[in-house]
Amino acid sequence: MRIGLIGTGRIGTFHAEVLSRHPAVDALLLADADPERAAAAAGRTGATAVSVDDLFTGAGEARGLPDAVVICSATAAHAGLIARAARAGLPVFCEKPIALDLPGTLAALAEVEAAGSLLQLGFMRRFDAGYGEARAAVRGGRLGRLHTVRAVTSDPTPPPAAYLPLSGGLYRDCLVHDFDILRWVTGREVSEVYATGSDTGPAMFREAGDVDTAAALLTLDDGTLATATATRCNGAGYDVRMELAGELDQIAVGLDDRTPLTSAEPGGPGAPAKPWPGFLERFAPAYEAELDAFLRVVRGELANPCDGREALHALRIAEACEVSRRERRPVAMTEIPGG
Repeated sequence: MRIGLIGTGRIGTFHAEVLSRHPAVDALLLADADPERAAAAAGRTGATAVSVDDLFTGAGEARGLPDAVVICSATAAHAGLIARAARAGLPVFCEKPIALDLPGTLAALAEVEAAGSLLQLGFMRRFDAGYGEARAAVRGGRLGRLHTVRAVTSDPTPPPAAYLPLSGGLYRDCLVHDFDILRWVTGREVSEVYATGSDTGPAMFREAGDVDTAAALLTLDDGTLATATATRCNGAGYDVRMELAGELDQIAVGLDDRTPLTSAEPGGPGAPAKPWPGFLERFAPAYEAELDAFLRVVRGELANPCDGREALHALRIAEACEVSRRERRPVAMTEIPGG
């Protein structure tokens, strides 16, 4: 297969390295708004650097259209690139989100659906072994009636200040992963949210109109209660967990010898010797698995595990949280367009 990849920043370079060693990939074409960055990544991975225009037209160094495209560009470019790929008839894997707002997301999905093309979104937690086990436990009845879910996402250090105005905010950029995996693990929909946030950390969050720490209480359509918390300022390390409690049992995802958590109990577990430093390290196997799944979907061997409508559902929950935080009230999901 010939795969085109757009965007050679941190996650794009990681994906390029994964694709360059995948046995199903015969040729890898890398494009970036910064041609020098694309050339550098191509040099490290044995790929060919091309322009974005050539990638979509098959001209120049591209030497024909690729079989599929992986989009890892800046978020603001996602929707336009998805639409362009759809019009070219190219299957697409895109890092979340489709767009930073509902109108942009719906417009891009309309392009995909009009073209009848393939779009898979990069919600990598669906491919993590722990979350997969949790889904099986819930769906298989091991926990009995599920009554409580607690989700945690904590970054060790804030992103650069310049990133914040472009990120969409903590709910859309970070907690959207928790909203997606909550639906995927439980098989339920969110019916109502109540959210709040704090901007008492670094001044750059206040300047961007964002928060550095957030919490949301979500009521699922069967009455299960879920909490989702996130922060950009967790000095202990990168911490992503989910706890699921039912009438018969309770389990946790993300609890291992690298979880940046110290017990306050005498004789309890101490701080880990090597806490998780970031998302690429914590979810490296999941990132590889989702790209392998995409290649299998393109070859017709697998059904799409995370299509664009799934991303829309998660974004709508994030939108509801933003409304709730701003207006200081519970928000029913029926208030949010796109359902």
